[in-house]
Amino acid sequence: MAKLQISLKARALRYLSAREHSRLELARKLARYAQEGDDIEALLDTLEAAKLLSQARFSESLIHRRAHRYGNSRILSELQSHGIDAESLADIRADLASGEVARAREVWRKKFNHPPVDAVERAKQMRFLLQRGFSLQSIRGVFKSNLDEDG
Repeated sequence: MAKLQISLKARALRYLSAREHSRLELARKLARYAQEGDDIEALLDTLEAAKLLSQARFSESLIHRRAHRYGNSRILSELQSHGIDAESLADIRADLASGEVARAREVWRKKFNHPPVDAVERAKQMRFLLQRGFSLQSIRGVFKSNLDEDG
């Protein structure tokens, strides 16, 4: 018995019902299943017009999923790789900047929860936060606040 082929629109709605997708990501996923005569761009335009596909909602969703583990540069880099426009990225950057030190402190606390005892351990803790995408300024804020609490 032959398998029933799912239309591109049904497949797109299935993807969107699981989580928000960027236009670029959804186009890439649908391209695997497109047959001759299918117009993915027209389908994406229809989904956007029906407010089923939204770059703003995708951005909010990604930020919500990543903010408790990663810093601003990592989040912004991921958004940029998903095709979010520069104007939106500038707005998001401004919104994220205010809470980066607190988020970095929480990530640091979950991983280490103790101030470094020497320069080697301090460098290790700083590298960890840098790899997570936190700025050097926010990392310094984490260690400055730890010194203030201890001293």
